[in-house]
Amino acid sequence: MRFKTVLAGVAGVLPASLLLIVLFLAIYSWPAIHFNGFSFVASNTWNLGNLYGNPVMVGGTQIAPGAHYGIVFLIAGTLLSTLIALVVAVPVGVGAAVFLAEAVPGQLRVWLSLFVELLAAVPSVVFGLWGYVVVIPFLGHYVFPFLAAVLWFIPIFAGPTGSGYGLFTSGLVLALMIVPLIVATLRDALVAQPAAIREAVTALGATRFEVISKVVLPSVNRVLIGATILALGRAMGETMAVLMVSGNALNYLPRNIYAPISTMAAFIVSQLDSALQDPTGMAVKSLAEIALILSLLSLIINFLARLVLALEAHGARRATI
Repeated sequence: MRFKTVLAGVAGVLPASLLLIVLFLAIYSWPAIHFNGFSFVASNTWNLGNLYGNPVMVGGTQIAPGAHYGIVFLIAGTLLSTLIALVVAVPVGVGAAVFLAEAVPGQLRVWLSLFVELLAAVPSVVFGLWGYVVVIPFLGHYVFPFLAAVLWFIPIFAGPTGSGYGLFTSGLVLALMIVPLIVATLRDALVAQPAAIREAVTALGATRFEVISKVVLPSVNRVLIGATILALGRAMGETMAVLMVSGNALNYLPRNIYAPISTMAAFIVSQLDSALQDPTGMAVKSLAEIALILSLLSLIINFLARLVLALEAHGARRATI
């Protein structure tokens, strides 16, 4: 009983830590929540105001003169860059996992899998530097002009193409960072599938492609959803790499995939030093409100993923009855 109690206490540390973090952010940012109201997520203007002027009272709250806080551009930048990252990373990750699990012989699989997993250990600032030195010039000089010339009739691909910083670049760098999470998780699940299933379906006349696409992959769809959610959380919370390649747009909504953006996590880092100069503290509390919204978005997405998994499991149980 004591051992069970100790295990329960240790297991409860993680959810308790999460609740404490969310509670801290909510309490610390409450003055900003009260002052900003709904306009915080409905307006597109972030202005710290005159940090060296005398503070003024607005609605009973002391702020810097001219201060206004709105984050629509941050929400758009975060969600769009994450979406692009998932659109690129999930097919690549699934393909790489299937290749490693089904097509590569044992010893070579170990080394290739190790190489893929080592990508997850690379610090994000290294990805950001690589993106700044290699990806931005390459995309800005060659890929973006080509896409704009060929797909000009699709609004999101029409010019101007910019210099290489922006939405697509951020999504591409994020995709490379989250692919190892998807590959490692899904590959282990594929390798763990019993060989008897493959042999039975093959004996019925199915091709190797049909075995993988209609039997093996559907059997690990729950693992794929879980890996995608982990990757999504990594992409939404990434800071330094995005900060270095996004263009750090302020009060600007992207009109195409080449446009500069800012994400919530990267914006907190880039604005913190300036916000600390606000004598009223409202700027820092507004940044904490951004962190709270980012945390709640992650929790909501994880909850929805759990709901999808539960519905899928319920449907599978009903199908077997």
